[in-house]
Formats: sequence, structure tokens, C-alpha cells
Amino acid sequence: MYFEIVKKIRNIIKEHHKFYDEALPMIASENISSPLVREVVSCDFQHRYAEGDIGNRYYQGCYYIDEVEKIVVDLSKKLFNCNYIEYRPISGTIANLAAYAAVAKHGDKMISLSVKDGGHISHTDISAAGILGLNIIYFEFDVKRMNIDIDKSLKKIREERPKIINLGASLFLFPHPVKEMREIAEEIDAIVIYDASHVLGLIAGKQFQKPLEEGAHIVTSSHHKTFFGPQGGLIMTNDEELYKKVKKKVFPGLVSNHHLHHKAALAISLAEMLEFGERYAKQVIINAKTLAEELYNYGFDVLCPDYGFTESHQIAIDVSKLGGGDKVAKKLEKANIIVNKNLLPWDDIKKAQNPSGIRIGVQEITRLGMKENEMKIIAELFKRLLIDNESESKIKQEVINLRKKFKYIEYCFVKSPAYKYYEFEVLE
Repeated sequence: MYFEIVKKIRNIIKEHHKFYDEALPMIASENISSPLVREVVSCDFQHRYAEGDIGNRYYQGCYYIDEVEKIVVDLSKKLFNCNYIEYRPISGTIANLAAYAAVAKHGDKMISLSVKDGGHISHTDISAAGILGLNIIYFEFDVKRMNIDIDKSLKKIREERPKIINLGASLFLFPHPVKEMREIAEEIDAIVIYDASHVLGLIAGKQFQKPLEEGAHIVTSSHHKTFFGPQGGLIMTNDEELYKKVKKKVFPGLVSNHHLHHKAALAISLAEMLEFGERYAKQVIINAKTLAEELYNYGFDVLCPDYGFTESHQIAIDVSKLGGGDKVAKKLEKANIIVNKNLLPWDDIKKAQNPSGIRIGVQEITRLGMKENEMKIIAELFKRLLIDNESESKIKQEVINLRKKFKYIEYCFVKSPAYKYYEFEVLE
């Protein structure tokens, strides 16, 4: 009986792989890892513990784990030009939680973006910040520019005097005003934390802002969105005292075993980023701008047309005239185009199940080798499906045909089918 369950799970996963092999994966918070990263994820490290620091563990048998994690530290410092790296958080949210706990206490104020203005839930009182009991206030937001309103927010910060000024976003079209926030942080004795989760690969590829150099005290991040890694988290700083505080919050505070196989895989993805990151990040931004402009020219309400639409991997579209984000995302899914519905600043938070917007990311299709010409084809498919109301089945077949030309992962050391599923003979 239980073998039937095993077969069922394996068949479900095979169908999932087949679906993505024939789809356009355009969720802005996802990416695909290389064969070498996947190989390392499946290694024996996944069975082991290495509590403690490199060279000073609470378990024996960690010699080779130490060697790999030394490489993680060295490559991270080189790639991000930072002095201190904490690589053990098992997610971006855990990284945020550790950073917040290192510099603030229950009841302290933190200013961040609200969810409807693009903030991540971990920046709000319903997630990590709220678990710590932080008192959350929100930046004033410039809807036209889809960015923090600097002057109004500086005024609010002077009045409220938050302990943490938290930058970064989930809907993240343009660089944030790090320099200005650092200046006011010095004035009120606050800490600037920059959540780079969505744009870490663009930062690594030198195509976005440089938050540490611009003044962020701490940078937190996941490493699997525009970055090439497996899921996990990072914290970076150039301040030794802050690093010591963060380090204690990570271990023994929030992390026991830090998923060693993912950190070994992080080492591979760091090497890939050092080798291919700049070329990849440039193409990501070219693709995002090309797709945004083509969609706009077809009549879609793409946000920020007066400011070049985007400087990241993301595009935001108001689809309220087409029935709302939920309806549009589901219609696209039936045609094998995968995006997500997204709140926009003018939405009521209670409207989260059917917001005005959709969010599109081009980072994964870029890693599949797609460039400007494919962005034009994809924009036309959007138009034919959503504006011309051509059938979902017809568009789906054209998506499948397009994907036949893009089966391999680019910007990595090994050529391999992107969604290959490795099967093993199973004995009943």
C-alpha cells in the first residue's frame, strides 16, 4: 500500500517537471538552479549537523563541512565586497528576524514599506517584525514613481524616531534611497537594514545599487530569486560590532542545524555568480525593460512609464480593467504563463485575494537563454490572450512551442536540461 504512495508522489513530481518544462515561469521570487547546485543539494551534507562556528563545532565529523563553509565566506566577501558575512540563516525571513533582534527590542519602532506599497510580510507586524514585538510604521510612498517618497518619509522619521529603517521590498522596481536614509539614521541613532532578497543577483552582477557602499548598516537576503542559489539566507555588514550581535542571534538564537547541503550549494552558486553574474544581470534588466515597453505599447497599464518602467527584474501591471489580478493570473496559468497577482498601492489590503495588479519577473526565463526577441513574442502572447481574448488552449500551445527552443540552463558551468527529473529504479 505504501509503495503506491511513493509511486504517486514521484508521478506528481514528474508531472510538475513536465509542466514547467512547457511553461513560461515568470514568478518574480523564483529562479532555477544549475545541475551542479542540484548535485550538491543531494549530497551527504544534508544528513549532518555542524552546530557552532567553522573550526569550533559541537559535533565531530565536520572537517569537510568546514572546508566548504570557508569557501562560502571567502566567495561571499569577494562577490559582495563586504567584511563580514553570516551565511547560516535558513531563509530570508530568518535573516531579517536575526537582524531585527540584533539591533532592536520589543516595543521599538521600525519603519518599512507596507505590503500594498510593495513591502514583504516579514517587514510588517504579521510576520518576523511582529513576532519580535516591534512597533511598525510605514514609509510615505510616491505612487507615481513606485518608490519611497524621500522628503515626506524623512519628515516622518524625524517625528517618529524609529530604531530601524528597513529598506527593500517584494515589489521592487527601482533602487531605494539608501544614502538619504543613512544620513538621517546618523541623526536619530537608527540602524539601516536593507533586504536585498529580490535583487541580490542584480547587486552581485553590478547592475543595481550597492547598498553597503551607499550606507546600509546591514544587508539581509535570501539567495534564490535573482541569485542562482538554493533556498536560504544571508546577512552582510562591514561593522564588526553589528556582526557580533547578528551572529549571536543566528546561532544559538534562531538556527541550530543550518541545512549544510544548501550552504554547500551556495558555494557553487557564488562561483557561478562570480563567473557569469554580470552578463546575466545585464540581460535580466534588458529583458525586463523590453517586455515592459512592449506590453505598454500593446495597451497594458504597465506602471511607471515616465521612469522607464523598471530598473530590476520586475514589472508591475494594473489589470483592474481586465478583471483584476486573480482573474488575470489564473487565465495566464491556463495558457502555461506563470505570474502572480499583486497588491498595488491604491488597493485596500482586504482586497488581497483579487488585487488590481500582477507582478512579472524575467529572471528565470533569462536563465533559460531568452533575450529581447523572446520578450517581444511573450508580450504579444499576453496581448492576444488578455486583450484579444484568443483561446487559452491556442496560446498554451504556442508557449509550449516557444519553450522547445529553450530547454537548457544558461549562465552556468554545465549544460543540462532545465527541468530534468532524475529517476531511480525502486524495488517494491
